Amino acid sequence: MIKKVLIANRGEIAVRIIRACREMGIMTVAVCSEADRNALHSQLADETICIGPAPSSESYLNVGRIISATMTSGADAIHPGFGFLSEDAEFAKICEKCNITFIGPTSEMIAASGNKANAKKTMIEAGVPVIPGSAEAANTPADGLKLAKIAGFPVMIKAALGGGGKGMRVARSEDVFEKAFLTAQAEAKASFGDDSMYVEHYVEHPKHIEVQILADKFGNVIHLGERDCSVQRNHQKLIEETPCDSLPEDLREKIREAAVKAAKAVSYENAGTCEFLVEPDGKFYFMEMNTRIQVEHPITEWVTGVDLIREQIKIASGLPLEYKQEDIRISGHSIEVRINAEDPEHKFRPCPGKIETVYLPGGKGVRVDSAVYAGLEIPPYYDSMLAKLSVWAPTREEARRKMQTALGEVIITGIKTNIDYQYSLITHKDFIEGRTDIDFIDRISRG
Repeated sequence: MIKKVLIANRGEIAVRIIRACREMGIMTVAVCSEADRNALHSQLADETICIGPAPSSESYLNVGRIISATMTSGADAIHPGFGFLSEDAEFAKICEKCNITFIGPTSEMIAASGNKANAKKTMIEAGVPVIPGSAEAANTPADGLKLAKIAGFPVMIKAALGGGGKGMRVARSEDVFEKAFLTAQAEAKASFGDDSMYVEHYVEHPKHIEVQILADKFGNVIHLGERDCSVQRNHQKLIEETPCDSLPEDLREKIREAAVKAAKAVSYENAGTCEFLVEPDGKFYFMEMNTRIQVEHPITEWVTGVDLIREQIKIASGLPLEYKQEDIRISGHSIEVRINAEDPEHKFRPCPGKIETVYLPGGKGVRVDSAVYAGLEIPPYYDSMLAKLSVWAPTREEARRKMQTALGEVIITGIKTNIDYQYSLITHKDFIEGRTDIDFIDRISRG
């Protein structure tokens, strides 16, 4: 069993991992940048090592310093959380070479799943539905246009490596294709260091559905239901919920089965998420496999009772899954909103600064994942997420009302947040009635 874990991350996910480790009797090592010396994760871990200046390139993305901190501290494992190095195949490979347990899939699996073009080929061979498009990446607008004509306009141009909405553009005709391709390619190069682009048919007005899977080293794979992540702004998720009551049960079961099939196709290990787009007519397509824990994992924990971080650690330790598919029962409904340090009235610009006061809600069926406290200085160098507020109730409407109540209680002063904006989404008529797709935000913004 793993005895000491270094958490190669920061913020609420680092705190979440520390708590899980503590409950399992595992020692923890936090790493922090100079800007995060007073951060909550730096204070809660058994040990803390400062690994560099504030910019993430010199700290949380600095592989050499993280490996050095792991060896110096005597940690035998690294948990990457999400973001930063969590889906970096080279980082996972270095961990393997250094005999450090990487709490996640193997480097080969990350490489195979992270490259969208390669993943698509694998899914086609496995019989998993995929979006019509190219089976290989393109490096020039001319090559991309050839692929676009095969896929059929409108098309989505997106980075072959990476995610999070970066390096993505929609081209609705040949006339605008070259400009869209070059813009997306430049963004991909700047964000991921790779300018290979993937071109696929653009699915109009779909729901974004993802399926949580767990897989051990012995070939056992299970799913833990689906999450509806359709409420997005600029491809960034704002609200997630589970289950997706607006889709028929038989369709949801087909999507879950496809996710298990996809995981088995790549001999997947550890926690992962298969993402799908579901058209209004019920057709669904595999998008990608996220080879890490997801931001929205708490809602799956709410409805299944399974601690996903704990399962990640156990699987990485070589233990078999203790659950069979028939053991997983989806109970009730859960919703999560992301509370960010941003100003919705000024194009959602990030709002770093010092938090003056904080009040976070509690009570039955309310959970807050956060690392903020009064007096904490929010640095400008990292993601703007402050907290994740999630709720559980027996039905969707009860969960929605509970979220409405909880959001109404949140108090964070000293900086701008999106709390009021999230409240407006939760109380919008279309959200109440379950009529959401990935165009929901744009649609209601236009009035």
